Amino acid sequence: DQLSSAALRAEIPVREVTGLNEGRDVSDARIVDRTEWIRAASQSMRSMMGGSENGDKPHFITGRITGAQTGAVLAFISSGILGQYDPFADNGGAVLLGYPNVIAVERQVRVAPADFRLWVCLHEVTHRVQFRANPWLADHMSNALAVLTEESGEDVSEVIGRLTSFVRDRREGVPPEPNSAGVLGVLRAVQSEPQQRALDQLLVLGTLLEGHADHVMDAVGPAVVPSVTTIRRRFDERRGRKQPPLQRVLRALMGIDAKMSQYTRGKAFVDHVVERVGMTRFNAIWSGPETLPLPTEIEEPQRW
Repeated sequence: DQLSSAALRAEIPVREVTGLNEGRDVSDARIVDRTEWIRAASQSMRSMMGGSENGDKPHFITGRITGAQTGAVLAFISSGILGQYDPFADNGGAVLLGYPNVIAVERQVRVAPADFRLWVCLHEVTHRVQFRANPWLADHMSNALAVLTEESGEDVSEVIGRLTSFVRDRREGVPPEPNSAGVLGVLRAVQSEPQQRALDQLLVLGTLLEGHADHVMDAVGPAVVPSVTTIRRRFDERRGRKQPPLQRVLRALMGIDAKMSQYTRGKAFVDHVVERVGMTRFNAIWSGPETLPLPTEIEEPQRW
């Protein structure tokens, strides 16, 4: 009940701070456990990849990832995710809040439950506002995913050549291009050029969306969340703690560490631009795909 009411309370201050107000009624958040989140995530994956309700399976899942592997990934992620905005859910998108994980984290970092729950909702509601005020975002994401998951038709020798170059450059200490470090570099090495561009689009969009949401939750926070400073400090300390070896490997393989860096890098980008030009002028970024930052501009926001 408290999470549901917090999601509703978060909408107005988020609209005011962001200046993104599409005028639509506020829909209720879905409060889910881990099993329900996995079910919702599976349905969202089916929608994104072109499958259907009657069991049709998209080529990406049948051809490259087995159901068991997908289930294992979702199970691992479901144990830690606090909330999510799904732009591909029924009725034009939905905020999902995982109550078992919210409760676990608020106890772990020892913060006021009501404040922490509202703070989490501020982040996820910002995503809802982003997508509802800018309907093109969902299409942009879907188009990039479609390119990313289609068969490239490339000769195997071309892929092996890129992998060899990747390994050689890392051995010789050549600095990686943006979005090419660690497991992302290996992924890019086996992709065609259109797929690499699509991956860059998704990574940049994710970095912007997460960074913007983190910026907004801290900008709104002091007015509505009394203990926001303590929550942010303890939550960031939790993010930075060293993980057990097996968990570190799993996080790297699944790209979770890359996801965590999106919050930090994206927030630094948004903080810099908003400080320089204000939120109203920052919102030019939502005009369309052509105004999104380039991968190099995330690290150097003044270039954007």
